[in-house]
Amino acid sequence: MTNGKQTILVTGGAGFIGSNFIHYIAEKYPDYQILNLDKLTYAGSLTNVHDVETNPNYLFIKGDIADYRLVSDVFAQHDITGVIHFAAESHVDNSIENASPFVFTNVVGTVNLLQAAKQSWEEKGELSERRFHHISTDEVYGSLENETDQFTEETPYDPRNPYSASKASANMLVKSYSHTHEMNVVISSSSNNYGPRQHKEKLIPTILSKALSLEPIPIYGDGQNIRDWLFVEDHCRALDLIYHQGAAGESYNIGGGNEWTNLDLTVKICLILNEMNPDVLDQASISSFQDLITFVDDRPGHDLRYSVDDRKIRESLGWKPNMSLDSGLRATVEWYSHKWEQVKI
Repeated sequence: MTNGKQTILVTGGAGFIGSNFIHYIAEKYPDYQILNLDKLTYAGSLTNVHDVETNPNYLFIKGDIADYRLVSDVFAQHDITGVIHFAAESHVDNSIENASPFVFTNVVGTVNLLQAAKQSWEEKGELSERRFHHISTDEVYGSLENETDQFTEETPYDPRNPYSASKASANMLVKSYSHTHEMNVVISSSSNNYGPRQHKEKLIPTILSKALSLEPIPIYGDGQNIRDWLFVEDHCRALDLIYHQGAAGESYNIGGGNEWTNLDLTVKICLILNEMNPDVLDQASISSFQDLITFVDDRPGHDLRYSVDDRKIRESLGWKPNMSLDSGLRATVEWYSHKWEQVKI
């Protein structure tokens, strides 16, 4: 892929990572035409892209990727040179409660995009030149049971919940279009993202919203489940490199190099909140936000540990995360402390 003028279809661009990516790409590539296709479910909000709404090269399209006619019309009406596919149902708890929306969006929606892109790009004779970048997750690999193993791009998929199963299914469909149709696809799988604009259902926004509301901070089980944390802007830089420079048909893992238990991460955030929001503590009869930590019943099938080996993107594309966890968490706490009432996290 080159960095020439492009029209990029970003799916799920009103969500957390998608909206951060749109801000990133609009600033770095001002000549790019950006189409944001989003259903605007509970997890997406146009306030996330408010700052780019007046950009003449930005267009929002409300629609459901599970609707093939709509997706096909988008390709018919625009000369799309690349797809960056974020749109997904992504909350594990919701998938345990009802898996059907995850199948419709994550599986059917993905194949709709693949088929519409294939048909459009074949007609233009550019199926192998135009790029389809599928955004996946490290959860497709399953769970690590010790402190030293890591997932590589060759690790067999072993999803443990309906969400990760739907993402693994989508990955396999993307791979099939590469092998069967020689479509120019890439897949990236990242560790847990954090940063501005994340929905309140996720761990760090939940910690912040509960703490700032002086409500109990719920921690599943004993809090010893381990996740690797990646600042969203570092993820966006990785996606930029993979989309433009990644080898066709390849998969890339993206890690943050910050493995923490859920409990230790919560304590770390509480200590930052103590320092940055003493006025909130003054309103309550507690001396520290840590006093709000409450253990709740573990969720079914809770994976113990995720960790990705991301040497491939580091060595082949020269990427590494720039944001330390301390700096990233402080930036995130500051953003939510200022915005939490307005964005209703």
